[in-house]
Amino acid sequence: MSNQSRTILITSALPYANGPIHLGHMLEHIQTDIWNRFQKMRGHHSIFVCADDAHGTPIMLRAQKEGITPEQLIEKSKREHQADFAGFSIGFDNYHSTHSEENKTLSAMIYTRLREAGHINSRVIKQAYDPEKEMFLPDRFIKGECPKCGAADQYGDNCEACGASYSPTELKNAVSALSGAKPIEKESEHFFFKLGDFETMLKHWSTEGHVQKEVANKLNEWFEGGLQEWDISRDAPYFGFEIPDQPGKYFYVWLDAPVGYMASFKNLCAQRDDLNFDDFWGPESKAELYHFIGKDIAYFHTLFWPAMLKGANLRTPTAVFCHGFLTVNGAKMSKSRGTFIMARTYLEHLNPEHLRYYLAAKMGSDLSDMDLNMEDFMLRVNSDLVGKVVNIASRCAGFIRKRFNNRLTENLSEPALFAEFIAQGDTIASQYENREFGHAMRSIMALADKANQYIDEQQPWVVAKKEGEDEQLHAICSMGINLFRVIIGYLKPVLPVTTEKSELFLNSGEILWREIKNPLLGHEINKFKPLMTRVERDKVDAMLAASQQHMQAITPPAPTGPLTENPIKEEISFDDFAKIDLRIARIVAAERVEKADKLLQLTLDIGGESRTVFAGIKSAYTPEQLKGKLTVVVANLAPRKMRFGLSEGMVLAAGPGGEELWILSPDEGAQPGMQVK
Repeated sequence: MSNQSRTILITSALPYANGPIHLGHMLEHIQTDIWNRFQKMRGHHSIFVCADDAHGTPIMLRAQKEGITPEQLIEKSKREHQADFAGFSIGFDNYHSTHSEENKTLSAMIYTRLREAGHINSRVIKQAYDPEKEMFLPDRFIKGECPKCGAADQYGDNCEACGASYSPTELKNAVSALSGAKPIEKESEHFFFKLGDFETMLKHWSTEGHVQKEVANKLNEWFEGGLQEWDISRDAPYFGFEIPDQPGKYFYVWLDAPVGYMASFKNLCAQRDDLNFDDFWGPESKAELYHFIGKDIAYFHTLFWPAMLKGANLRTPTAVFCHGFLTVNGAKMSKSRGTFIMARTYLEHLNPEHLRYYLAAKMGSDLSDMDLNMEDFMLRVNSDLVGKVVNIASRCAGFIRKRFNNRLTENLSEPALFAEFIAQGDTIASQYENREFGHAMRSIMALADKANQYIDEQQPWVVAKKEGEDEQLHAICSMGINLFRVIIGYLKPVLPVTTEKSELFLNSGEILWREIKNPLLGHEINKFKPLMTRVERDKVDAMLAASQQHMQAITPPAPTGPLTENPIKEEISFDDFAKIDLRIARIVAAERVEKADKLLQLTLDIGGESRTVFAGIKSAYTPEQLKGKLTVVVANLAPRKMRFGLSEGMVLAAGPGGEELWILSPDEGAQPGMQVK
């Protein structure tokens, strides 16, 4: 990789000012921050900006509900967001707001240039209007019955029951979600961005390496469907910027939100003499521009945004990097299970560097979702960071302090081993550059294993007890400290706080990538202090419990009615349902479980594989009735440790309960191991 200095501007998607930061936000900002820190560490001129997305109807309505102005609401959110990001060491060069003079000026400039170039249309449209609130209703503020399947309580743009898309005027028995009033139709002039004018440009741009392959394929689908004009205006009352020369008309939030990237940088330029706005955003800019975003907003960033920039005679992004979503324990973040985790809740219980490392270890350059599995989280952090990396320094530092006055040897005892560690630098740098952080973490942990293997083989604790072996002990421990320095240097983009503590311990100044190759020889280090502690289960449990309590406190009570006593559980997606693997199983043996009122212990044959399952069907069956029967089992359910043993699946049964409970029995001819579809 070339070490020639580059000029880079990096952004993360703007968090909405209508709520707190959660771990889904943190996934993206941690990914962006790691990449930015890596670029800075390599000596590049890298700048990372972001802002709060502060406009739109939800902001206006929430402020009204809280009895404050929208300005007060977004200022409060911004303070909270910045505190949460700081807690996770997100190193913004500037954090701003879309409700700023810079953004107002730039949004107006872009709109005016687009209008003068003939890329803006206006026409009268019909919209749903709330006669009580005296305002036009966004689609998400209209509810009614789906015109396709009849499902009740559906939003005005799509049905969550059958997946159908439609216009709000097609909803049956529609009501305003704000007042409950029946919406009326009302005409209004709206302004549209002629996206189709840029179809040729966008087709070229999307095939020139500016987006990932998966995104390019999705763009092709949108091109095939035809690019529609984009409604960029909203009617008063609306919290946002008024469109130039159009009183009572406001920019739709998605027009000025991405302009917030430019506005935040413009604000930074006013603070620093070394930055020039046009050098980064002008049509002749030689700087690199990268946006990190979630895959759910690719449409705006890979179609509208580059087209807007091109039409306004500004530069387009070098690349838009999309990522997947964060799941927790294999499922969508859930409020009821306490896995919809706020950043602040996490920070109150756990070390943010643990999450930075764990997510980095799972991050790739594609759009795959990333899972925060709490068991795996504890095991990986404790094994990799505490058991491997920090352990190297702690195993050697005591001997250096007690026996050699904190001074390292003048020469490396194993120069070939050190050279092997340095030789991995280019590979690891390439993995960071290509956002393959998971590969980088594996490469670094392989080095940590080698360093610990070296110390295990040399046994400094044994050498220390032998007379006349001080020189050997000094050499072993000095080598260990130098290997640790290389490893922590490679980890610096991921673990900035731990690295800063390590830099103080090593007493050698800031670790830069180009300096990792230089060993510390004849050098005095400082007294070693613990760099990191283990993740404790009780703290993880406390964090999850606090998260659940927080969600219960802010979630409105469920409606009363016939379902209240036995409410439908939180909905899952079709993709979640499709993960369930149902298999035919033969009950080989069934036994009563001592001291269990409801359980029977079943031994199942699932096509040659034996499983033990504890099933709550004792009230309906005796063990003798079950032996030899075929049934249906959830075969890919994670094993669950119970008081009586490990249950390795779930047998399906139906009925009201008690004696009226029947296990599912397949038709004759079914064989153990067959999949049920």
